[in-house]
Amino acid sequence: MPMIIRPIDVSDAEAFLELNKRIDESGFMLHEPGERKTTVEQQKQAIERASSEERSAFFVAESDYQLAGFIAAFGGKMKRNQHSAYLALGVHDAFHGQGMATKLITKVYEWAEAISISRLELTVIKDNVKALKLYQKMGFQIEGEKVHSLMIDGKPVNEYYMYKLV
Repeated sequence: MPMIIRPIDVSDAEAFLELNKRIDESGFMLHEPGERKTTVEQQKQAIERASSEERSAFFVAESDYQLAGFIAAFGGKMKRNQHSAYLALGVHDAFHGQGMATKLITKVYEWAEAISISRLELTVIKDNVKALKLYQKMGFQIEGEKVHSLMIDGKPVNEYYMYKLV
């Protein structure tokens, strides 16, 4: 079954919520496992909001007719930062190692070039070695370190700020 990368749709709300809950279980996302309390209706509204933002994009990866990953790009809203976008990426663990994250990031590169966004940025938990290697493979560089930016299991955890100029 081929993988399809496409813009998210409001009709994806329920499946997207379930995907996020599964990805949260990895321990590498902002939400703690089980912490996400978003309703389907709230998720629909969030998708509508994101879709209406001129300099933002939201893509999902579909495999075997189910959502398996996503990438969101949140563009700057002011004149001084509208050339940049902050990324959030997640892939269902059953689909790791299949090139899905690479395809999602590539899709965002195409989108960014098409609307003249020249800087992409993200944060990644320092201990998330797989993600760090992926981002570096895709051309992201470490820009700095957010010290004690998260508390995970009662312990402070650092994140890397990463960027890529497109």
